[in-house]
Amino acid sequence: MDVVAKWQDIPPFACEHDEAKFWMLHRLDAKLMESSLAGADQSESTAISLRLDPRMLARIKRLARSRYLNYQSMIKQWLSERLEQELQGRAGRQ
Repeated sequence: MDVVAKWQDIPPFACEHDEAKFWMLHRLDAKLMESSLAGADQSESTAISLRLDPRMLARIKRLARSRYLNYQSMIKQWLSERLEQELQGRAGRQ
């Protein structure tokens, strides 16, 4: 089984069947999630309430399960990655 060490190594999937085939042959490196929290201190977090469309949340949970992740951790990871992209884009425009 191949180990996915970088998020960029996960290709875009045309359908859930293709994604399922990929994850049958691959697994995430345990250090990937730890290292990708952008230095966040887990002991200092704030709980928030976020309203999502139930269908969107179901899709997010299904995707997280297919990657053997907690859906809340995956959402935090997405937010962290996007924040870094936005900040880098803003720095490049100044």
